[in-house]
Amino acid sequence: MKPTSSWLRTRLSIAACALLVACATPPQATTTKELPFEQAVAQATEDLFKQTQADLLSKVESKLVRRTIAIDPLLDGRTGQQTAVTRSIEKSITEKIKTAHPQFDVLPFQSSSMGKTSLILTGTLTRDNATGTPSKRLRLALALTDLKTGKVIAQANSLTRDDGLDTKPTPFYQDSPVIIHDRTIDGYVKTAETPPGQAADPAYLEKIVTAALIEEALGAYNDQNYAEALHLYQRALASSGGDQLRVHTGIYLSNLKLGRNGEAEAAFGKIVSSGLANNNLGVKFLFRPGSTEFWQDTKISGPYTFWLRQIARQSAAAKVCMNIIGHTSKTGSEQTNDRLSQQRAQFIKQRLEAEAPELGPRTRASGQGFRQALVGTGSDDARDALDRRVEFKLSSCPP
Repeated sequence: MKPTSSWLRTRLSIAACALLVACATPPQATTTKELPFEQAVAQATEDLFKQTQADLLSKVESKLVRRTIAIDPLLDGRTGQQTAVTRSIEKSITEKIKTAHPQFDVLPFQSSSMGKTSLILTGTLTRDNATGTPSKRLRLALALTDLKTGKVIAQANSLTRDDGLDTKPTPFYQDSPVIIHDRTIDGYVKTAETPPGQAADPAYLEKIVTAALIEEALGAYNDQNYAEALHLYQRALASSGGDQLRVHTGIYLSNLKLGRNGEAEAAFGKIVSSGLANNNLGVKFLFRPGSTEFWQDTKISGPYTFWLRQIARQSAAAKVCMNIIGHTSKTGSEQTNDRLSQQRAQFIKQRLEAEAPELGPRTRASGQGFRQALVGTGSDDARDALDRRVEFKLSSCPP
């Protein structure tokens, strides 16, 4: 007698229930052993999908109903950037799912997919800079979130080393004038590290549809389709949850690439306003090595004049007091970098005072050298540009 669908579903349910005891505790997904890069990616991916066996719904339905999954592109856990190596991990994971877990259909991370996918995969690759010195040790964290329940159903980690990995940011992040690490990005990073059974970060999850639209815009920008990128960023801004740093930055960059300098400056003003409101404004001013002079290539430093103008205007309008903090990359002695970061912060303070004299008594310049490096490679190129930043942090105003 041929088994019926109902009979098969019953048998699978019984089997799943029997496995619940064995699978109640997810397999240990974290190891202290550093693995070669490709092996580390493969192990974390396999550990992640093994844990879906502990989920009764997944165990029963995986045999009867195909499940859909979309990968929200992985980020560098410290900088919030997409890089060449995080994109390569995404590609490897996609290939692994298609070959080893064919019960899952991988959909593109686009707004049109959000009503069709049931699972979102998030992930971070984070450099271990705990000692304050550049490290080659990297930790990969992956998580699967069920969009219906809002809970993480699986999470896995693995360790590897940066032995020649391409950590250069993708074009959007390389061109960005500021650090794009706001509450939404923080929520993404937290979700990637959330243990199974716990809720994904709400600041990330509630903006997932907008995040998919932003990713479409980012892809258009990376492909140098700046008009389409601008259109998509403007759509994102008009959507629920669209008032975020990635969107304002995308509008700024797209307008700048299209030669619309007035619109670009207005968009940069929105970046500054948002950064001040959230006390999170780190600007990538590029100086000549060892000096307080801006980089001479106008393709890079040309917009700095209106950057400074908007920082001064927005700060004066908000009547804030703030610390201007200079940072350097890990090249040269600690004493030299402390002095240089202080001098660069003082230079920026003077430029702001020239734009808005009332900021003089309301600002203070200081230097951190390389002690708060986000990347920490000391490569002095596009890979660690964020380490050579100037931050603007709100402070108490003097009586």
